[in-house]
Amino acid sequence: MKIGIIGAGEIGGTLVRQYSKAGHTVKMSSSSGTEKLKNLALETGASAVMLADVVTDVDVIVISIPMIAILKLQKNLLKNTSANTPIIDTCNYYPIRDGLINDIENGMPESVWVSNQLQRPVIKTYNSILYRSLANSGLAKGSLSRVALPISGDDKQSKELVSILVNDSGFDSLDYGSLQDSWRQQPGSPVYCTDLTITQLKKSLERARKDLLPERRELGLKFILKNDPELWMDVVKHNRKIYESDFEVC
Repeated sequence: MKIGIIGAGEIGGTLVRQYSKAGHTVKMSSSSGTEKLKNLALETGASAVMLADVVTDVDVIVISIPMIAILKLQKNLLKNTSANTPIIDTCNYYPIRDGLINDIENGMPESVWVSNQLQRPVIKTYNSILYRSLANSGLAKGSLSRVALPISGDDKQSKELVSILVNDSGFDSLDYGSLQDSWRQQPGSPVYCTDLTITQLKKSLERARKDLLPERRELGLKFILKNDPELWMDVVKHNRKIYESDFEVC
């Protein structure tokens, strides 16, 4: 596939590496410009391009930027992009970084808000995994302990295509319904950065409680800020505890 990635930070940069390794043709853009992407381009063979070019002549678009940066994207950015091109939203809302977004504070699922800003449907995935897990925990298809990622969205064909990319990244995928259902994979939910198998993921999605997400999101964030990011499995274990994941279910 031909893939355009907006944002080459922790998640976006990891996906550039994984998609390129899997044989996909990747273009990437960054708010910092193409020069800062030079090393990643040399490492992976991906092309560093301007923002307007990253969304043209591609089969899939990935948006992996801070939530607040969605508002800074050009309003006509997707004017030359086919309406049928799947757009993957990996973003998460953190008020400490993004400021208060009233619609989300009032209960709108984060990816519904993103979709509204872009005026395009999006597919929610890759938001529920730490980038170090994304980079280091992928396994071959069929592995019993393979981590699974939820996918939410309103177009079945788009979700099926996105699931291929999730598999190419080294993870199973689980279609869990519409974009309105995507709150179940937001920060603070039992599936958020807890590295669950597909069986565990199904059970933990059912345990999600929307009213508890903000409080648990902040508890998880405090732990991350206090600890060495290289010890990412400690973050996973902590999240499993405070988010009440079904991590012990086989």
